[in-house]
Amino acid sequence: MVEADKPTVVDTHAVIEGKLKGKDVQILGRFKGEIELSGRLMMGEGSRVEAKVVAEQADIAGEFSGDLKVRNLILLEKARVEGTLEAQNLAVREGAQLNGSVSSGAAASGYATVKSEVPASQGNSGKAAEPRPGPSPEGAIAR
Repeated sequence: MVEADKPTVVDTHAVIEGKLKGKDVQILGRFKGEIELSGRLMMGEGSRVEAKVVAEQADIAGEFSGDLKVRNLILLEKARVEGTLEAQNLAVREGAQLNGSVSSGAAASGYATVKSEVPASQGNSGKAAEPRPGPSPEGAIAR
């Protein structure tokens, strides 16, 4: 276990497995395990994290898989995220990919906003589909 009082940087060539606790962490390399932060998780382009994460904020530009529970989440243009996400505030930039379950706003903590930075002219590309009431005409579940 690594205890960190100062911002911690996981270098682009680093491969770490274990439990990371601290305030702020910037991951540029690879990490697998658990991350518990009182501050911010910053994942750079090319980073890969497979973890259970609890933090105040996360800015993701790399690949993340696992469980993520944060107050503020920003998925940047090159983000590739798969797993279970819980965030009071969520911003998804155009180009980001997200697969999994998402709880945001009231479902995540009692209050928040969901913000998409995909221009309206882009249609539904990059945004979650609007839920449809009832089954589809064919009787299948709407996707």
